Amino acid sequence: MKKNGELLWSIFITFLKIGPVTFGGGYAMIPVIEREVVERRKWLQTQDIADIFAVAESVPGAIAINSATFIGYRIAGIRGALAAMFGILLPTFCIIVLMSIFFLQLKGHPKMEAAFVAIRATIVALIAYAAIKIGKTAAVDITSVGLIALTVILMYFGHSFIHPVLLIFGGAIAGIVIVLIRQKLGCKTHLKQKEQVFDYMI
Repeated sequence: MKKNGELLWSIFITFLKIGPVTFGGGYAMIPVIEREVVERRKWLQTQDIADIFAVAESVPGAIAINSATFIGYRIAGIRGALAAMFGILLPTFCIIVLMSIFFLQLKGHPKMEAAFVAIRATIVALIAYAAIKIGKTAAVDITSVGLIALTVILMYFGHSFIHPVLLIFGGAIAGIVIVLIRQKLGCKTHLKQKEQVFDYMI
């Protein structure tokens, strides 16, 4: 019981530290979560993080909170989900309250504007890094690479009328159909790369 309590506390503290440094929302927090949960704590694998973010994006709600809740559940069940959720929410809530109080006074200040410009640039880099990391776990064969390319094209040219959730469900259906076709043809389906070696830069 003591070990379970220590694990829950560790989950809470981990996501409490992640919350304040993940400017830009869920996608920007992927590298930070991966470093803490996969590399440092060794609670999950990189593939698990990719799967969790895919599920978190396909359900209603903020992707950061959804992802933290799913990860906590995978680690320690319902209590782990609650610990992760409150851990990720608490610093964000406090920061938003403080920003709401001082926003009108800081709005338009040259130094603050410059700071936010730099933050936006950093967020783009974090999202690009996350896309590369998750892409390595998703691109397991030629078919999956083709699906990635097709989805990027559809999002780029049809973002105004194609909802991302439709693409997620379409990808799930396409995956099931492809596996069924391969089974009928007697071909093996590789769901993971044989070897995955990642360099953690953060």
